[in-house]
Amino acid sequence: MRWFGRGTDAVAAASAPTPSSATSVPAAADSTQTSPVDAPNQWLVTMIGGTSSSGQRVTDQTILTLPAVMQALRILCGVFAMTPLVYYRRDGGGKARADDTAQYRLLHDDPNLVQTPYGYKEMLLADVLLAGNHYAWISRDYRQDPVALTRLETGYVQPVKAFTRERGYEQFYDATLPDHTRERFPARSIWHVQGFSRTGLVGLSPLHYMRDALGGGLAAQDFANRFFANNARPGVTLTSKLKIDAPVKRQIKADWIEANGGNNSNGVTVLDQELEPKFLVFDNEKNQLIETRTFSVLDVARCFGVPPHLLFELSKATFGNIEHQSLEFVLYHMMPHYVRVAEAATKAFAAPGCFYEFLPDALLRGDVKARWEAYRAARETGALNANEIRARENLNPISGAAGTDYLRPSNMAVAGQPQETP
Repeated sequence: MRWFGRGTDAVAAASAPTPSSATSVPAAADSTQTSPVDAPNQWLVTMIGGTSSSGQRVTDQTILTLPAVMQALRILCGVFAMTPLVYYRRDGGGKARADDTAQYRLLHDDPNLVQTPYGYKEMLLADVLLAGNHYAWISRDYRQDPVALTRLETGYVQPVKAFTRERGYEQFYDATLPDHTRERFPARSIWHVQGFSRTGLVGLSPLHYMRDALGGGLAAQDFANRFFANNARPGVTLTSKLKIDAPVKRQIKADWIEANGGNNSNGVTVLDQELEPKFLVFDNEKNQLIETRTFSVLDVARCFGVPPHLLFELSKATFGNIEHQSLEFVLYHMMPHYVRVAEAATKAFAAPGCFYEFLPDALLRGDVKARWEAYRAARETGALNANEIRARENLNPISGAAGTDYLRPSNMAVAGQPQETP
C-alpha cells in the first residue's frame, strides 16, 4: 500500500477515500460506450500518437529519437521544473507563504516518497507536452490534506461526465491504479492537469495532431541513416541480357545484399549470367536532404513552442535578438504552462483564501547592469526596500531599519501635503 501514501502506518490511519469508496459514483452520461480504460492500447494509438503519412510510427518513444524533440523536452521540462511553485495565503491586501501547510510541502518540498519536486514537475510537463494530460492519484491524511501524488499512466485514465439532478454535470475518472484496481473515482481523488483542450474535459495530444510534421522528421532521419549504412552508395539495378527466372532473381538479390550491404559495401563482387550493375543516381544537394532535416527542427520548435536557437538552430539568429527571444520564451511559452499548472493545483488542493503561484523572476532577469539599474530606480522611488531587492537576488535580509525603510527623494512630496519649511 505504499503506492498511495507515506507508509503503511500513514495509510492505515488515513480516512481518505479508497478505491472501494468510488463504487457509489454515478454512471457516465454516455455509459453505453466502452471506456477506453478497458482497451488502453487502442486508446493510446488513436489519442497519443499514430502512423504519419510518411509511414513512420509517431509515439512518445519513437519521437524521442529525434534530437530536436529530446532537446525541446529537456529545455521546456527543465526550465519548468526548476521554477519554484509556492503556496500562498492571502493576507489583507498582500500574500504570505503558507510554508507550514501540507499543500506547501506537497509541490515545493516532497511530492511523494520517491521523487524530488524537480523530478515530479519535469515528469508532469512531459506528460502534458506528449500526451496532452497529466494524471496523479492524490493520497490524503486523516485531515484530508494532500500528502502524496502518484503518477497514473495516461492511457489508463479517462475523464467522464456524469449527471445528477442535485448537482448537474460532474467530472469523474475511469482509472486503473498501480495496484491494478480499476474503478470510477471522483475528481477529488485524481489530480488532472490538462494541456490545450477543445472540450474542457481532456487535453489534446500534440503527438496525435502533429504526427505528420513529426513523422516527416523521423522519415528524413531514417533515410539518412539507411543511406549511410550503405556507405553513402545509392541503390543499384542488376540487368542481364539473359532471361532469369523469379527464384533465381530472388537468390541473386539476396547474394548481392549479403556481399555489398552494410560493412561489406566496399567488397568485391563477382558477377555471372552476364549481369551488369547500374547504380541509381541520388544527389543529396538536389534532393535537399540537409534542408529537409533543418526544416524538421523548425517544425519541432513550432510544435512544442521553443525558440529555434534553444534547439541549436542558429541559421536565422543574431547576437542582438537571442536575448529578446529568450525573454519571449519565458513570457509566451513558459508562462501558459505556469498558469495552467498553478490553477490546477489551486483548484485541487488549496484551502479557501490560498493559492499556488510559480516564481519565474529569476528567468526574467536581464543582464547584471540592466537589472541593478532597475533596482536602483525602484529603491530611489520607494517602490522597493533593501530587503525586497536582496530577496530577489537570493540574499539574506538586513536587520533593522536599513533593510525595511522605503526611501523617497527629498524633492518629492505627497500631493496636497504641506511642505515643511526649513
